[in-house]
Amino acid sequence: MALRGFYIGRFQPYHYGHHSVIENIAREVDEIIIAIGSAQISHTIDNPFTAGERLLMVAKSVENIDAEIYIVPLEDIYRNDLWVSHVKSMVPPFRVVYSNNPLVMRLFREEGYDVKTCPLYKREKYSGTEIRKRMLEDQEWKSLVPPPVVDVIEEIDGVARLKEISRDDK
Repeated sequence: MALRGFYIGRFQPYHYGHHSVIENIAREVDEIIIAIGSAQISHTIDNPFTAGERLLMVAKSVENIDAEIYIVPLEDIYRNDLWVSHVKSMVPPFRVVYSNNPLVMRLFREEGYDVKTCPLYKREKYSGTEIRKRMLEDQEWKSLVPPPVVDVIEEIDGVARLKEISRDDK
């Protein structure tokens, strides 16, 4: 039986930090479930991209990773006591969870899952917050994300979207 791992992120946008984590996970498991968290949220400063756009970013970026990969959009339910059950109902079965989020780690451990932390790759540089900030300030951001992510963001005019939704109505 294949060892299947679970990894969740918002991917706003998917960047080389995420990519490094997924490459490391692929060294430990045969199959990876990548959950696109907060899938119902888009068009905000912290979450400018839709679940479908993020799915494209991730799918095109992980094509060469040596593992079978399943990508599943996952909406929030705002009930921590039910969240793991919600996840289990929405994704294929898995045995190990990869996360650095203390709440995610706690909730899965309480349900008996093997939870592993992920070595972070240049976190101060590779973060969605930093990338979105650079987009808003017309600074260089494209080197922080895989080329397919640049393609998706350009296709949807994502930088213009982010700038427009960040304005106030005054």
